[in-house]
Amino acid sequence: MIEIHKIMYVKHLPFYSCKSMKKQKYIRHLPTIFRSYMFYDLTILHVLRFYGLTFLTCLFLSSCRSDESLSVCFTGDLLLDRGVQEQINIKGVNSLFKYVQPVFTQYDAVAVNLECPITNVSSPVHKKYVFRGDPAWLPALVEAGITHAAMANNHSYDQGRDAMTETRQLLTDAGIQVIGFGTDQTEACSPTIIRKGHTQVAIFNSVLLPLENWVYLDDKPGMCQATIDDLVKNIQAYKLTHPQCYAVALLHWGVEYALHPTEEQRRQARRLLDAGADAVVGHHPHVVQDVEQYHGKLIIYSLGNFVFDAHRPDAQQGLMAGLTFKNNGVFVNFHPIDIRQCTPIPK
Repeated sequence: MIEIHKIMYVKHLPFYSCKSMKKQKYIRHLPTIFRSYMFYDLTILHVLRFYGLTFLTCLFLSSCRSDESLSVCFTGDLLLDRGVQEQINIKGVNSLFKYVQPVFTQYDAVAVNLECPITNVSSPVHKKYVFRGDPAWLPALVEAGITHAAMANNHSYDQGRDAMTETRQLLTDAGIQVIGFGTDQTEACSPTIIRKGHTQVAIFNSVLLPLENWVYLDDKPGMCQATIDDLVKNIQAYKLTHPQCYAVALLHWGVEYALHPTEEQRRQARRLLDAGADAVVGHHPHVVQDVEQYHGKLIIYSLGNFVFDAHRPDAQQGLMAGLTFKNNGVFVNFHPIDIRQCTPIPK
């Protein structure tokens, strides 16, 4: 259960302890991202800065597994082409991560959504936006602290299947583990396990969007295109045989530049949590969307951008979410970012 005991809105609002549903009226002062359906008693854990406001808040998610802890930081879209490439040519690729690297060092793993193939193969698919990153930039990602790259999105196939396969190989050789890609759909949709001691987190990564000029072939290399029904079954089956393992659904979904998820997304997220997922984390809309809780479990509908050449003001903000899996629950710490000249800068 996510519990938000006390919230301080530093800018001219009093300190509230929300002990009942009746006290929800006070939450209207907060940005929509932190409105949830239920609030309970709790204690303050961390300071969160977002949209220029400062909050003291704590999100406590239930599920106890082991005596150890494992922390994973999730980011939004990482692009290495177009305007980002221009900045790399001017400042070098390491400059993209210099402000977030200290944050990454706080976590055992860092999982980005890789919004382009990284490959020597140039075989662009016929679609509106086609990207490709230079393999020479991979050491900078590793040096920054990135350990995992999600490939189940609508741009990992921009240079075709062979380029996707090479992307995985290059990432693996560099020391970055791929999520959401495989030689067939069975492998692509199998969860990636992040371990530390006896603590394990299974990451189920899927793209839930219609893909432009892409042919779904379940026996060929590709990104995971599991439906919500597929994910529900996969998570249920996994948790049945791995009851002590946490599960996170990492989804590429939603409507671009929409500030809120659709009602269908809300229903889908809750189905996944009912199936046994401990959290749902999303990206694709390029803007930060609502964060809520359902039966004590976390839903982040969109983290927004991470390294991106966005021009819209609302797309020049993002969120990094650090989930820590501990013996007394799952804790989340948010790191809001501004994106300036394609570079994420923690607020």
